[in-house]
Amino acid sequence: MSLLVEVFVRDPDGTLRILDVPDDVYQSGGFESWRKTVWGSDLVRSLGARLLPQLSADDLYAEADQVPRLLDEVALVREHLDTVARGTRHPREVEEHRDQIAHRLRIIEASCHKALEIGGGVLIW
Repeated sequence: MSLLVEVFVRDPDGTLRILDVPDDVYQSGGFESWRKTVWGSDLVRSLGARLLPQLSADDLYAEADQVPRLLDEVALVREHLDTVARGTRHPREVEEHRDQIAHRLRIIEASCHKALEIGGGVLIW
């Protein structure tokens, strides 16, 4: 299984509504195991991330007011991408793992920008 990255809005009654995306849009936020091994890892936590590590225990609902913070965390992980890749994968697999993390960061970042445009949030589940 893989984590999905979705953009959502809240209806006036507070109901969460996930926005539709074209079928050919790849929305993976990584493998299910990444909840703990990457996003929720001690290494990512040590960088100061607080939202992404929530995935280790539950789905991440970044409400509209938290989306800028999620973007900051994406930038933070990207800034330390080599360290995160080395610290969360076997040494022989680091380069491929680094590329996979970078790709997932771009997906999360694009979803954050879409959410900012419409005043919505980002769900990773």
